[in-house]
Amino acid sequence: MKLIIQIPCFNEEQTLPTTLNDLPREVPGFDEVEWLVIDDGSVDRTLEVARAHGVDHIVKLTNNKGLAAGFQAGLDAGLKLGADVIVNTDADNQYDASYIPDLVAPIVAGEADMVVGDRQVEKIEHFSPLKVRLQKLGSAVVRRASETEIADATSGFRAYNREAAIQLAVVSRFTYTLESLIQAGKLLVATKHVPVSTNEKLRESRLFPSMWAYVRRNTVSIFRIYAQYEPMRVFMSAAVLLFVLALIPWIRFFVSWVQGEGAGHVQSLIFGGVLFMASVTVGAIAVLGDLLHGQRILTQRVYERVRRIELQLGVPPSHYEPGAHPTGQEATTGAKAAPGIQSTDEHDAVRP
Repeated sequence: MKLIIQIPCFNEEQTLPTTLNDLPREVPGFDEVEWLVIDDGSVDRTLEVARAHGVDHIVKLTNNKGLAAGFQAGLDAGLKLGADVIVNTDADNQYDASYIPDLVAPIVAGEADMVVGDRQVEKIEHFSPLKVRLQKLGSAVVRRASETEIADATSGFRAYNREAAIQLAVVSRFTYTLESLIQAGKLLVATKHVPVSTNEKLRESRLFPSMWAYVRRNTVSIFRIYAQYEPMRVFMSAAVLLFVLALIPWIRFFVSWVQGEGAGHVQSLIFGGVLFMASVTVGAIAVLGDLLHGQRILTQRVYERVRRIELQLGVPPSHYEPGAHPTGQEATTGAKAAPGIQSTDEHDAVRP
């Protein structure tokens, strides 16, 4: 079995050496352990540092696409490089790499398809009490939305088996953690979490300028992602709420009309009518959203089948470059070449 540890990077020249020095080369249950760096348009010496520290594979994106795009590119490359299990970790060395065997153990034992490392946020020293409470609240919301039992929803320390990686398709441009978890809960992906530790903070987060920006963006992301997978529940609930609100001014008008004072409360009748029309509109959106959700499921299945066909044919990964130790065609393409595709040993990048 092959384990690939992927590390999305953006200008990580300073922190990447520490992260790579801690990564294992041997993990129980695996015959091969390889490292994959996804360079998300870095403008520093991230690639040179990666090669100098023995990274096996590199995916070099032309410009900065964002963390979610880098994560998805890593999954695609890991599958095409023959990984049976893919572990994702951060380039800032946030996660203790010694817990990788614990992270993959449930997958090796056949107990889970996806495992998330629980940072136990209350034990992280640089997390303020308010941030800890917000993290726990956010994770509780995601657990409800995803119908999973994951304790730390925003943890990027994760392991996926081949089937889980094939099914996941992250479309968010912001973060992959929430979307991949909610998506996993809606698909045939068994999830589990294990406790892990974190290392001393090497730098500030680049995703969020402040804690409130983190809360705001994650709240929007949770709503948007959940609405994609449960549009009928989300919009029909809003439609029912608007209808109930419409009843309030209508009842007020009706009571006044019975008492012979209806002419003085026509505004209540109009306001109730506006709320009722809004309720009908949102209800129509719920129906349309449910129809689009059905199309999304069909598209997801087509995407999964195309991915399986690509893997069967040996299509090489996009934006791929060999790392420090290329070993012929296996290292360059990660799989046997597809029929009609010339060997790519002599090329650094096999696909633009």
